Amino acid sequence: MKGWLKLLAWFVFAGLVGIAGLRGADVPFHQQWPLYEALRNTAAIIFAVVGAWLAIVYPERLKVSLRKQAATTGRGNESGQRVVALMAPIVNSTVILAAVLLVGLAAPLLRGLPVVVENLALCRGLSYALLTSLTLWQLWTVVLTLVPASEVTDRASRDHALQNTAADVFSNTVPREKAPRDGDHH
Repeated sequence: MKGWLKLLAWFVFAGLVGIAGLRGADVPFHQQWPLYEALRNTAAIIFAVVGAWLAIVYPERLKVSLRKQAATTGRGNESGQRVVALMAPIVNSTVILAAVLLVGLAAPLLRGLPVVVENLALCRGLSYALLTSLTLWQLWTVVLTLVPASEVTDRASRDHALQNTAADVFSNTVPREKAPRDGDHH
C-alpha cells in the first residue's frame, strides 16, 4: 500500500473511532453487546474458514511449520509466503475474539464499580470506540481473506490461458489435411 494511502486509511480509522467514542457515550452497553456478539461470531467464522482453507491448500507447509523446520526449496518459500498471507486473518481474528471475550467477562464485573458509575458516559464511549476499532479491524481482516482467493483465481486464469495457448500452438503443428476431426474414427 502506498504511503499516502496508508496514512489516509489510518486517518479515517482514527476519525471513525473518535466519532464512535463521542457518539457512543449515549449508547447503553446492553445495546452495544449484540454488536460485540456479531463481531465475535464473524471473527470465529473467519478464523474457522481461513484455518480450514490453510489446512486444505497447504497441508505439507503446515506440517513443516509445526515441526519448526525451514523450507529449503524456492517453491517452499513461495508457499511459506502464502501461508503467512493466510495466517494474518487467523491471527487478527484470534486477537479480536480474545478482546470480545474479555469485554464479555469484564463488563459485568466493572458495571457496579463506583468509578464506572460516576463516569458512565465515558465508559460507554470507550466501549463503543473499542467496538468500532475491533469492527474496522475485522473488516480489514475480511478484505485480507480476499487476497489469497484472488491469487488462486488469477493463477487458475493464467493456467487456463497457458493451456489454451499451448493447445493452439500444438494444434497448428499438425498439417490440416492429416489432423483428425471430431467424429473421425480411423
